[in-house]
Amino acid sequence: MPQRRSHIAPSAVQSELAAALAELRESVDAPTEFSPEALAEASTVSPSAPELDLRDVPFATLDPLGSKDLDQAFHLAREGSGFVVRYAIADVPSFVEPGGAVDAAARERGQTLYAADGRIPLHPPVLSEDRASLLPDVDRPALVWTFDLAADGTVSKFRLERALIRSRAQLDYVTTQKALDRGEDSPASLLREIGELRIALEQARGGASLNMPDEEVVQNDDGTYAIERRHALPIEEWNAQLSLMTGMAAADLMVGAKVGVLRTMPAPDKKSFDAFRRQTEALGRPWTTGEYGEYLRTLDRKDPLTIPVLEAAAMLFRGAGYVTFDGSVPENIEQAAIAAPYAHATAPLRRLVDRWSLAICLAISQGEEPPAWARESLGELPELMQASSQRASRLNSDTVNRVEAALLTPLVGSRIDATVIELREGGERATVQVADPAVTTSAPVPVSTKPGETVSLMLVRADIAKGEVEFSL
Repeated sequence: MPQRRSHIAPSAVQSELAAALAELRESVDAPTEFSPEALAEASTVSPSAPELDLRDVPFATLDPLGSKDLDQAFHLAREGSGFVVRYAIADVPSFVEPGGAVDAAARERGQTLYAADGRIPLHPPVLSEDRASLLPDVDRPALVWTFDLAADGTVSKFRLERALIRSRAQLDYVTTQKALDRGEDSPASLLREIGELRIALEQARGGASLNMPDEEVVQNDDGTYAIERRHALPIEEWNAQLSLMTGMAAADLMVGAKVGVLRTMPAPDKKSFDAFRRQTEALGRPWTTGEYGEYLRTLDRKDPLTIPVLEAAAMLFRGAGYVTFDGSVPENIEQAAIAAPYAHATAPLRRLVDRWSLAICLAISQGEEPPAWARESLGELPELMQASSQRASRLNSDTVNRVEAALLTPLVGSRIDATVIELREGGERATVQVADPAVTTSAPVPVSTKPGETVSLMLVRADIAKGEVEFSL
């Protein structure tokens, strides 16, 4: 898929950027080290004994190249006119002692944080990258969801069990996409068919996956930094459907038992839809018919105006949060982008709330009461996750801002063309996209400028330490 990488060349700029990123990482409001007690506990805790032995099932994982914290493994098979999907999730609940040192450390962090010069993991690496990770060719305890799918991809029944598994292959997105495109046999051979069926069901529900282009700061082999922007590969979208299907099943279990934690998001209101419609018209890509999800799926990923449209559509997807309940189900439980109740339950190595979802769902599926520790602490989760999400968002945006300032530093005093994405402050300023280097920033624009137009700007200042750039007309 289309990919653009902007590099930072001058060594002096690289050195200043490295120092700014190191300072940023140290300033993050999250502990970067684990206590000796947490490290000792993570190294010695004995996981719960699995009820089933599924080591004969050839599971495989699919993640970015080089990943070590492997949360999910899958096995896909045909069954009559339909399919059987086994989706194994790292059994983090059995590795974390409630009220213990690892539990306390994870609650402080909330989620794994990703910085340009390293990660701040949710759990000690001996757990997240070794003992609990679904690495290939080693026995691992897992929570295995088994889905029976009809020919159209609809889930006819599912179950959740604790089992011992052994992954056979660690796949990565790029290599596996190429293998599937060549028609080669792969553990992921059925992923396209199942993924596309599930996408069609999402469309029928009225759901809308944005699939925004990734903007990621990457560190090159020589230690230099770059910003990489790319659209998700098809295989990433197909794989995401397995996670979405599992999250919907988890929500179904918890809603049925009237206890749990859901990921919710309100539907856009008429005012938001009207504003989005006006923006698509201004960009020359008008949304005139059908559901907004259907419209977004028709966008050409190679069209340079698709990114401004998706940026505008992102404003529709606001207000996401977590809702907990015990005894009665809240009135508003839907995740609007998915168009169904949904729970986070597939990334327990990297996200705190998933441990609660999995522990509660396992108990429900076994006809037992949810564990007391999960029930008693449910009310704490929304605040913990909100704080960690805000922390992650600040870290990501501050990192990108510093790298973008470094990219632009050699161009101070130069004139640069940029595409207007979204007008701000009454039309006097705008979010603009510079093509080369690939930078998204704020800048003044001439009066009466419209989204999608190109403006010529003078780069006045680039401050790497603060992550600030300044343009003039």
